[in-house]
Amino acid sequence: MAINVNDVYKSVLVVLEQQKRGVITPNEFNRIAAQSQQEIYNQYFDDLNQLLGMPQTSLAYADRMALLDEKISLFKNFDATVSPTSGIYTVPTDVHELGSVIYNLREVQRIQQYEIYTTNASPLTEPTAHYPVYTYENKKLKLFPNTLTGDITINYLKSPAKPIWGFKIDENLGHYIYNSRASVDFEIHSSDQPLLIDKILGYAGVMTKDQFVMSLATNKEQQINVNDQK
Repeated sequence: MAINVNDVYKSVLVVLEQQKRGVITPNEFNRIAAQSQQEIYNQYFDDLNQLLGMPQTSLAYADRMALLDEKISLFKNFDATVSPTSGIYTVPTDVHELGSVIYNLREVQRIQQYEIYTTNASPLTEPTAHYPVYTYENKKLKLFPNTLTGDITINYLKSPAKPIWGFKIDENLGHYIYNSRASVDFEIHSSDQPLLIDKILGYAGVMTKDQFVMSLATNKEQQINVNDQK
């Protein structure tokens, strides 16, 4: 389901050449590509929030929700094991949103940092080995009671890895040569490849037909809003 980074880069170079916009270096492409992928990834969750607020009776809704769920599922990571260091569990750096936390086959309840004192102060809410709790800030997770030791299992949504068009330089001609071993493909859904190319071209200063239509629509909507306020 991944999108090949070399296919995208070649497509971008072809359009730039057709538009006589010069070239985009691999380093420039990698920076723009990472930003474009992140924007599309973030849009998945914005679209999900919008769909959840819509009537859920139409087949069109079901199709859109199924496709969106398929896109987000690419980033679901289950049963990752995390070991403690001095009582602190450092989760993987690619965690975008932490899901469930499992300790000793029990799901652990999350509390906020400011709740630690009140939770521990009452015999009714004081955490135990059978009913532990945890706090989570800045990729750091701490279990309570703090006497607990051992690994935990987490389920989470991960952030997409930054795409990299890896290359080596031709010693004779000085050309960039694609190196698949040094490359990292895009991780977003394959159906978003046209949108991805559009976004990269937009950052490179090329407005495609779809972008032009969207720009006109946005400007028209802004003009209508201004007129309504008069």
